[in-house]
Amino acid sequence: MFFLLSKILVFLSTPLIYCIGLLLTGLFLRDPKTSKRVLYAGVFLLVFMSNSFILDEFMRAWEIPATADNTLEKHEVGMVLGGMLSYDHTLNRMQFNRGGDRLHQAVLLYKKGKIDKILFVGGSGMVSLPKEIESIYAREYLSQIGIPDTDILIETTSRNTFENARASKILLDSLHIQGRSLLITSAIHMRRARGCFSKAGVVFDCYSTDRYSGSRKFELDHCLLPRASALAEWDALIHEWIGYLSYKIASYL
Repeated sequence: MFFLLSKILVFLSTPLIYCIGLLLTGLFLRDPKTSKRVLYAGVFLLVFMSNSFILDEFMRAWEIPATADNTLEKHEVGMVLGGMLSYDHTLNRMQFNRGGDRLHQAVLLYKKGKIDKILFVGGSGMVSLPKEIESIYAREYLSQIGIPDTDILIETTSRNTFENARASKILLDSLHIQGRSLLITSAIHMRRARGCFSKAGVVFDCYSTDRYSGSRKFELDHCLLPRASALAEWDALIHEWIGYLSYKIASYL
């Protein structure tokens, strides 16, 4: 039930819906004064949420900072959370989204000797395609780029971050891994993931990837010009806020 509800709530994380809703409401209100106020509110929200500088400030406050590789201690296992790839059966190949940086950074850490094994955590996160197991595709990819099968671990049943954490704990315990593992996920997602893995009793350090925010920029276009892609990035941030709040209410954190 919670899994299905979380998918429905994604609809609420789309800021463009708020903007369009206010603008349409303003157009159809009969009272001219109220109509004008609602229209102004819609325009203000659209300008606010398309501003890159404002978005960066909110992102910077939410994201968990990244760790420099030269300060990172060695870990036996790097746990990579799914939600980054799909399989195109027409072209017979894998496709990575922005979150693919999680796996790419894990491979680099493995090559640098910072982790001994890569554990990819995640089954199918799609309600309509329960048999599309992401971790199986990830294992195939890692094998194709030369990672030995003995150093690839996968978890195939979890569908969300809460289940990721519980399944990882069970798997790590079954392999008698007692030391600190390395939790590898997107910086925007790390806050929720960190809470879930701590609640599950996993001992770990954090390694944030694919940050939205970086060094603070004061370029004119960045500070003043609206950017359509900022709306999509707000979508990701609001999605995380809703997810974090939902997990808090459900005592998953």
